[in-house]
Amino acid sequence: MRAARLIRMVLLLQSRPVMTAAELARELEVSERTVTRDAQALSEAGVPVYADRGRAGGYRLVGGYRTRLTGLARTEAEALFLSGLPSALREMGLEDAGSAARLKVSAALLPSLRDASASAARRFHLDAPGWYQEPVTPELLPAVAEAVWGDRFVRARYRRGAGDEVERELAPYGLVLKAGIWYVCARVGDDFRVYRIDRFSSVTVSEERFERDELFDLPGFWEERAAQFARSILRAEVTVRVSPEGVRRLPYTMDRSAVRDALEAAGPPDAQGWLTLALRVESAEVAYSQLLGLGPESEVLEPAALRERLAAAAERLRELYR
Repeated sequence: MRAARLIRMVLLLQSRPVMTAAELARELEVSERTVTRDAQALSEAGVPVYADRGRAGGYRLVGGYRTRLTGLARTEAEALFLSGLPSALREMGLEDAGSAARLKVSAALLPSLRDASASAARRFHLDAPGWYQEPVTPELLPAVAEAVWGDRFVRARYRRGAGDEVERELAPYGLVLKAGIWYVCARVGDDFRVYRIDRFSSVTVSEERFERDELFDLPGFWEERAAQFARSILRAEVTVRVSPEGVRRLPYTMDRSAVRDALEAAGPPDAQGWLTLALRVESAEVAYSQLLGLGPESEVLEPAALRERLAAAAERLRELYR
């Protein structure tokens, strides 16, 4: 660990003209006393680290010293392409590799370009989780990520929807972070499947590697499976009249693909400008909650039970606001 820290220290000093002990301590996550000892160790090893005394002093490399330790390791090179996703790197256990990769790239740049990383970080940040939910990192994510990056088989126990557990041997091909939830796309036998990582109760990473199908397209596979999932859960249908304002708000309350299909199949608006739509929904129960959000901008025509339930809700609201 100390050797890696010493290398990081050299790369930090190589990428900046001078750094104070406090700055180095913050970057290396150590005390200023440790920084002093590390600087002395580097000097004794032949690295020309010089300490400027005084209020404006700090540590610097003498005489334009350049280390040859700027070559990227494989994990660092892979992490570099995820450097715009700091939270995802941290959750997968790749934060150190990403930091080392950025330092090495920075050290290799011309002095006039060394602020590029900080400049980009000040101008772009990706916040993957959706609103109104607290993101939780699955405890077993680092182990799954290790298997994905190493093309290693895993044996995992998975909690299914009914509450029972199954054990599977998986060849994990890729990770997907969707609205704050981590998924792994894996080959099981000859099939590819998707698993929520927070439903794994145990994961054992094998030393055995699997042979990756180089034609596998992770973004394309995910897009296809996500579309299949969205279609599969829309098992019921409701018929509604929707005002122009309701049409505008529909995509924010109901499944967007279902809204799009219903609008494409709709006839002309009636005399009041309302459209009659046949909407695919998960169930009448889910539709009840969704259509409540439209308030008086929609009227359910079918099924009758849902219409009666919404009418009863409207009556209760009328009593509350009388």
